[in-house]
Amino acid sequence: MDIVWSEALVLASSLLVAGAVSGFLAGLFGIGGGAVLVPVLVSVLGFVGVDPSVIMHVSVASSLGVIVPTSIRSFMTHRAKGAVDKDLLKSWVIAVPIGVVLASWFASKASDSELKIVFVVIAFAVALRMLLNRDNWSLASDVPTNPLRAFIGALIGFFSTLMGIGGGVLTNTFMTLCGRPIHQAVATSSGVGLLISVPGFFGMVAAGWGSANLPPFSLGYVNLLAVAIIIPTSITLAPWGAQVAHKMPKRKLEIGFGVFLLIVCGRFIYGLV
Repeated sequence: MDIVWSEALVLASSLLVAGAVSGFLAGLFGIGGGAVLVPVLVSVLGFVGVDPSVIMHVSVASSLGVIVPTSIRSFMTHRAKGAVDKDLLKSWVIAVPIGVVLASWFASKASDSELKIVFVVIAFAVALRMLLNRDNWSLASDVPTNPLRAFIGALIGFFSTLMGIGGGVLTNTFMTLCGRPIHQAVATSSGVGLLISVPGFFGMVAAGWGSANLPPFSLGYVNLLAVAIIIPTSITLAPWGAQVAHKMPKRKLEIGFGVFLLIVCGRFIYGLV
């Protein structure tokens, strides 16, 4: 028991650092914390000696757990301001969770390396968009109707769950490329975050139930200690990052986040070789 608690103490201390770093970077880049938190957690869990075969699983699942309360708070705020596209969100109430369930099943079968490959592919695409972004880029004048809309919603749920993100980056990209204003896209993304994080949390608990080599205080793949520590820490540090962000041009922040993702991709690829 002494060994378990000593390991938990080291893990808790490291998670404080992870929460601080991810919260600051999320506030700095103005991006949902999952895209930042997952690579930070991967580094921290590797540092404290968590078995490599479950590091990515625990990082992704715990990130989803952190997103649950933040997405609820964000969605309630945006809904109160009337900025959410309720029709689009209602049309995804079934499609997005279906993608989440499929992703949870995939995660239960996938290796650490396979999850990293998924993260790298999507993060690389997002990084290119950030680095090469043009305001006049467009795919359509409006979001498509069903069944294509439902299919896209399922894809957003699927890939966001496997990346441990709330779907903000993917939803914002989809909506803005389909002619929707960025403020509406951000507001609607908060609702999508709910559709992803809540079923994703329970899905990852089920996917990792009974798995070996999990760190202390894990419920399936979700590490409850990580969730409990990172939520308040990241919320505390995010405003600091936001203060720095307000002093920088938007374009520099986009480039900075794109470079950050490329560095993460390079690190993950190096670990796969």
